[in-house]
Amino acid sequence: MPKPAGVDAVPRRLHRVEVAARVLSLGRSTAYEEIRLGRLRTVRVGRRRLVPTEYIDEYIQLLKAEAETAA
Repeated sequence: MPKPAGVDAVPRRLHRVEVAARVLSLGRSTAYEEIRLGRLRTVRVGRRRLVPTEYIDEYIQLLKAEAETAA
């Protein structure tokens, strides 16, 4: 089934965990572990677990803050 015109032009706001892991340069298992620990937040849509773009950004900020305190 073809996609409607302009769909690819709209940036995705919700990502599958596997895609979020790729964006963050993490493995799938590591991403799920970070979710389990509450460090990478997700939302539920039905039975699917998705990572909003702002939660990816929030996770990056967490990593930066941890790096600054460790230095």
